[in-house]
Amino acid sequence: MKRFDIIDGMRGYFLVFMLINHLIFAGGYWLVKINHNQLAFVEDAQGFVFLSGLLIGMVYAKKMLKNGYAAGRTAIYSRAFELYRYAMGIVLVVLVAQMLLPGAYTIWFNWLGYTNFDDPLRLAAIATFLYQPTFMDILPQYIVYMLFAPMLVKLVLEDKWHYVIAGSIILWMTAQLGLQQIATTPLNDLVMGADDQGIRASFNLLGWQIVFYSALVLGALTSAGKIDWKKILSPENTFIPKAALVLVLFFLPLRLITAHELMPPHMIGKFASMEIRADFGPVYLLNFASVALLVTWLIVAGPKHKAAWVRRIASALTWVFSLKYLQLLGRHSLYVYVWHVAIVYFVYYFDGRSPELSQLTKTAIALVSIALLSIPALWRERDRFFGTAEPSPVKVQRPKPAGPQQMTVR
Repeated sequence: MKRFDIIDGMRGYFLVFMLINHLIFAGGYWLVKINHNQLAFVEDAQGFVFLSGLLIGMVYAKKMLKNGYAAGRTAIYSRAFELYRYAMGIVLVVLVAQMLLPGAYTIWFNWLGYTNFDDPLRLAAIATFLYQPTFMDILPQYIVYMLFAPMLVKLVLEDKWHYVIAGSIILWMTAQLGLQQIATTPLNDLVMGADDQGIRASFNLLGWQIVFYSALVLGALTSAGKIDWKKILSPENTFIPKAALVLVLFFLPLRLITAHELMPPHMIGKFASMEIRADFGPVYLLNFASVALLVTWLIVAGPKHKAAWVRRIASALTWVFSLKYLQLLGRHSLYVYVWHVAIVYFVYYFDGRSPELSQLTKTAIALVSIALLSIPALWRERDRFFGTAEPSPVKVQRPKPAGPQQMTVR
């Protein structure tokens, strides 16, 4: 298996469940309950952001080591600009669809507000990422993080990764204390629209950056050969999986209690202050870290563990993330994510224009949507699957003229 195949499989897995979670139907649907977020404070967006940061660190650290800092920086900014074009492109497509589809303005109001082409202030807020329509927020978040990535990768390669981690923790704590409001409150008033919406975002950039940048550090250290993963993630070193499992089991009942609204009223206030998803609060941070460590150890060291049940769990996880369909999606995650936004908006529009659908119909729509998710990936690999590429011309090596010593006389 190639180096990034498992990572691609994971990204594909997160994309599939992201789509399932983002499909909105009147009355809800049962398929959305089959998700790991029902058992832990761990969601697809966290995994997607973490793997994105990991790959940025791995890929671009290698470029910097080979071609220098300037080349790596240029490559990262080029990628960020590409992402920006796609982020703005999907907004434009949805706004055009809103103009053309009957009733779309009303149906999508909760997701778009009073957003249209005759409101330059709102368009400027979208262009600067201050206003992010529903389900269009991961790309802007990713772009902002990439703006600082070159400098941080450079620091890691210079063995200054401690400063990167320390700065990330400080920014995360800033988000928990709400100190970003010093800047966001006046900005919110500045871009306030007719719908009384100013700044709109699902993720606090200062809180969620710890997911991206911690992964970036690990990825850059890996490419630089400064982490001995075979020693850390070995079948004999069971401290990591045991500690991670303890934390996972600690959060499991709490997640079940909160998912079914069983927590006593006198405990909700305190717990909720530590479990703010938008800020990536302590509950989410600790639970995600423990699950990530446990899954990573199982995939890397689990297959060689002496216990058969551990090997079986590791084998099951590896099998899931080795599914070719998931790896196909993961190889083209950017394009698939943009396409998933289009699918989600269309399904929401269809549901809004129809009588309430049955659970069977909702499930069928979800499964078809999962299948359609692969369209951009299949298109980008069409040469591989359908053989549409023209065959390369065969190079014919012409014989060299015979030298005097090679000539014969008849």
